[in-house]
Amino acid sequence: MLSLANAFGAEELLDFDRRVRSLAGLERVTYTGELKIDGLSIALLYRHGVLERAATRGDGETGEDVTAQVRTVRSVPLRLRAAGRDLAELEVRGEVFFPIADFERLNRERAQRGETPFANPRNAAAGTVRQLDPAVTAARPLDSFLYALPEARAQLPVASQEQVLVTLRELGFKVNPHFAVLEGIEAVPDYCRHWDARRHELPYEIDGVVIKVNDLGLHERLGATSKSPRWAVAYKFAAAEQETRVLDIMVTVGRTGIITPTAVLEPVEISGSTVGRAVLHNEDVIREKGVRIGDAVVVRKAGEVIPEVVRVLEERRRGDERQFVMPERCPVCGAGVVREQGEAAHRCTGGLTCPAQVAEGILHFGSRGAMDIDGLGPSTVAALLEAELIGGVGDLYDLTVEAAEGLPRFARKSAENLVAAIERSKQQPLRRLLFALGIRHVGERAGLLLARHFGTLERVAGATEAELTAVHEIGPKIAASIAAWFTRPQAGELVEKLRAAGVNFAEPGVAVGMAAGEQDVLAVAAERRQAATEGAGDQSGPDEAPEIAEQLSGITFVLTGTLTSWTREEAEERIVARGGRVSGSVSRKTSYVVAGENPGSKLTRARELGVTVIDEDDLRRLLLSSGG
Repeated sequence: MLSLANAFGAEELLDFDRRVRSLAGLERVTYTGELKIDGLSIALLYRHGVLERAATRGDGETGEDVTAQVRTVRSVPLRLRAAGRDLAELEVRGEVFFPIADFERLNRERAQRGETPFANPRNAAAGTVRQLDPAVTAARPLDSFLYALPEARAQLPVASQEQVLVTLRELGFKVNPHFAVLEGIEAVPDYCRHWDARRHELPYEIDGVVIKVNDLGLHERLGATSKSPRWAVAYKFAAAEQETRVLDIMVTVGRTGIITPTAVLEPVEISGSTVGRAVLHNEDVIREKGVRIGDAVVVRKAGEVIPEVVRVLEERRRGDERQFVMPERCPVCGAGVVREQGEAAHRCTGGLTCPAQVAEGILHFGSRGAMDIDGLGPSTVAALLEAELIGGVGDLYDLTVEAAEGLPRFARKSAENLVAAIERSKQQPLRRLLFALGIRHVGERAGLLLARHFGTLERVAGATEAELTAVHEIGPKIAASIAAWFTRPQAGELVEKLRAAGVNFAEPGVAVGMAAGEQDVLAVAAERRQAATEGAGDQSGPDEAPEIAEQLSGITFVLTGTLTSWTREEAEERIVARGGRVSGSVSRKTSYVVAGENPGSKLTRARELGVTVIDEDDLRRLLLSSGG
């Protein structure tokens, strides 16, 4: 289940239309407009008309089985009104939500019982569906709207999104009545403005509208990127804004050396959560917005999740505000900080000598979406580096039980478990290894596509940019970044170290036998590395693509309370996989505190320090929006 690309204004809607018409080769396209319900996305599977399984969206590929809970939602039919059709297998997608009046009543009841109220109806819906006890779900009046029939054209006579909605209603599903067929892009902005003005009249919350190409045949022709379909866009309503003040601007160092400035704010409530930090991304953003330390500013949540500074209230300046200056030296290793031509980000030049970059790279390598090394968390990595047992990713496979046993708080059993987890990681498929290597722009999706296409790491290493862009969904920027990475001497050394350790370089199920003459592909890659080194003298290679900063790079999280959809360890691994860090205690350097059910003293401490507090659904959205 892919997420949708967002549009925040009329011009972005026009850009969407231009892309659609250009790809489709049409002068005019008919769209549908549908309200974007602020709830929990679900996928329902029916076999021969009977509900067999219900799942949440999860990470887009793997969701949670919530069949027992969804069976209690009254508007979800257990048996379809198939009207004589033999629907052997039918998937239906939609949204489960909490009506506003019922949500307010639930919160009043929770307050009377001394329980923490839900922050908003979306969180209430998600928490209710994920209840382990279906009886709790049944006692809460959830509702649903269904809107999609993926892969249904072979069984049902549907040729348009309009017909999909009509058919869903005929089958017994509840369909939102406010959808509209919009003839051409000219009608789209008016539809968006209409519902932006009237959204507070609805008995449920919406955070935007979804614009879809009406013709399902065009859906197939337009296809999708690695993250979102090209035939749909979510027009997001303007986020709630609040005024606050910038107390300080601090910087953090990410896995790839990017120096990220973050505004420390006077705490302010926005959309049900406390905001105390706002990432400023880079120096250009600070200069463009004119942000100074001490400024009164307007803050909102970008994409409903990530706090951002919208504008400075210059008329409120008192005269003691201070300009922020990017550091000339890395705050972690002391190496010089540079800004390469054509890049927006400042970068620590310490590379593999910078403890922050080395540690973040190792954490990423061992994260769940990558090599999945259980027990290789921030504290363990810090201890391994401090004890000089490892100096980088490749050294992990030389670690012994005896050496690990000498680490602080490590007993024999924990040392054996860590070494065993490292050993098991050698068998991970190629797609995970490609993600784990930390190549710029190569997330989990790109790793999967490359692994399925090439089959072995050797073939990826030896591929030209043209051969890489021939892979579906791999664009020029990703291809350039991959080719540049394999020209680096350090990359060659790491690959050979991993090979010597016995790390798997192949993707299961993909033919990996080399044809005659293909055995020389590593020599070709080595020649490319040598040529790049002898050329400009820049180890990054002449064709390296500009980097898009990792959205969670340099951001620190603290978890408190019980999470309903992940274990604490799973949440930590997902954060680390996206470039973030997890700490066990709250300090002024903490970016977010994630509060689950029954949070402890860390929540109180966060509020005292003005640290931004988000809930589990906010964390999920933030992770999904941060790539991979």
